[in-house]
Amino acid sequence: MTVNILFAAKEERWPTYEPHLRRALDDKGLDYDLRRDFAPDEVDYMVYAPNSDVQDFTPYTRLKAVLNLWAGVEGITRNDTLTVPLARMVDDGLTQGMIEWVTGHVLRHHLGMDAYIVNPDQEWNLIVPPLAQDRSVAILGLGALGRACAETLVGLGFKVSGWSRSPKEIAGVTCHHGENGLTETLAEAEILVLLLPDTPATENTLNAETLAALPRGAVILNPGRGPLIDDNALIDALNSGQIGHATLDTFRIEPLPADHSYWAHPRVTVTPHCASETRPASASRIIAENIARGESGQPFLYLVDRDSGY
Repeated sequence: MTVNILFAAKEERWPTYEPHLRRALDDKGLDYDLRRDFAPDEVDYMVYAPNSDVQDFTPYTRLKAVLNLWAGVEGITRNDTLTVPLARMVDDGLTQGMIEWVTGHVLRHHLGMDAYIVNPDQEWNLIVPPLAQDRSVAILGLGALGRACAETLVGLGFKVSGWSRSPKEIAGVTCHHGENGLTETLAEAEILVLLLPDTPATENTLNAETLAALPRGAVILNPGRGPLIDDNALIDALNSGQIGHATLDTFRIEPLPADHSYWAHPRVTVTPHCASETRPASASRIIAENIARGESGQPFLYLVDRDSGY
């Protein structure tokens, strides 16, 4: 029986994803029809982006699963019309992209590279940073992406700690959890990386109180989610020198509005949500694998826990 697969993402994504999806589905030997224009009651699987026009899943009476193209699922987990399994995107390309962004910016701040790159006075300004073994980096969020970044930084010699809501064990990483664990993690974070999901429980994880718990002059990297930070509290902490610099890749409103104070702040670097784009080739293989598993009665990979929000 032919499996009907709806590509429910922005139209401009279709030419990029279609050949990769077809190749991956062919490799799985599936009998399928992949399109953008099925009638709702004909759809078996939905390849989905949360900014899709599909927001009401009620008419999709035959739907077996929704396969998200993004790692972030906050835009869909609170949709009460979605009652079938939802799988988030976990793939090697996305993980590697995040590792590279985080590692690049950790090294940039660790080495003090901005002093050389942005030097309008043309001063011969020698900065001797500590070695990695003497620099503390902390990661909030030790899921697939956080774990991968932590392991890479450990491999470079950094002192790495991390915090998650539930206990974790990662070789070479000092892992904390719970409310007291968050305080301990922040206290030792010269460079702090935010990789938590966006849930009601994580909103404003960085606020006036938690920013004050960081070592003075700490650097913040946020490739996770915009709502993790209380923006006004961060601006105040930057102005006072409590926070030395913030490199931000995600925001509450995207694209970041032109009049937002982050753009002009001398201690803020804005990047355009580029830390880890989904790569069509690797993502397509994950989607094809999940469809093949669904058709053969095996459990889906990377299912979202709707109660926890990720």
